[in-house]
Amino acid sequence: MPNKRTAFFISDGTGITAEALGRSLLAQFEAIQFEMITKPYVNTEEKALQLVALINQTCVDEQQRPLLIDTIVDQKIRRIINTSQALNIDVFSTFLAPLEEELQTHSTYSVGKNHALTKEKEDTYKARIDSVHFALDNDDGARTHHYDKADLILVGVSRCGKTPTCIYMALQFGIKAANYPITEDDLLDSELPKALRPYRHKLFGLTIEPERLASIRHERRPNSHYASLKVCQREVQEVESLYQRHNIDYIDSTHYSIEEISTRILAQAGIERRFRPSI
Repeated sequence: MPNKRTAFFISDGTGITAEALGRSLLAQFEAIQFEMITKPYVNTEEKALQLVALINQTCVDEQQRPLLIDTIVDQKIRRIINTSQALNIDVFSTFLAPLEEELQTHSTYSVGKNHALTKEKEDTYKARIDSVHFALDNDDGARTHHYDKADLILVGVSRCGKTPTCIYMALQFGIKAANYPITEDDLLDSELPKALRPYRHKLFGLTIEPERLASIRHERRPNSHYASLKVCQREVQEVESLYQRHNIDYIDSTHYSIEEISTRILAQAGIERRFRPSI
């Protein structure tokens, strides 16, 4: 089996759906390295012909068929695309045909339907912006007087992934997430930092393997006390003890992506998403 393949994600719209679904499917094949190429707005016959030429040349160069995952709606463009020397997975026909049969009605087959602006999407956009502003304004313990408005307060040692996780939850799910760094000084006290005590019910912790933490900190402050493995080991051990002492749920962020960390936190904390990410 070849260990490298080229995959094209194409659409006559944004390509977001084709790429999101395609990446999810290809992620199941860990032994294969994929070169992923996204081609949005293939909305003219000329563009379609140029793309077919690129796909066919890729087939010749690599001596194997590229993969092609598409959400093409326009049937003239689809017929052109279907002439390419690729394994073609047509997302819409794959899923819409059985749905049409079950629902006893025809799809509108509209380009960009999922991304059209509606009142609901305007409200979602505003919630997304408000949540991102909240995450940025309440990042790294800079402000604590808005914690009463937070859905979640993420705590952990410096550089364990709190900030990107909070921003991702805000952007994708509309969650108002603050984060507070647990410092060496905080760890000298067996109690929670004073700013966090009234909001114990909103706290969720992150931890990380000390070796990984030291590597991340070293990139920021090379050869510093802050980045030493000994300091990282002590901080991780003490912050986990703090979590256990105060019955704070936490997860290890070492081997998870930001997407996985965020989803696990919301599931474990029982927090409902305000909206779901569009694909």
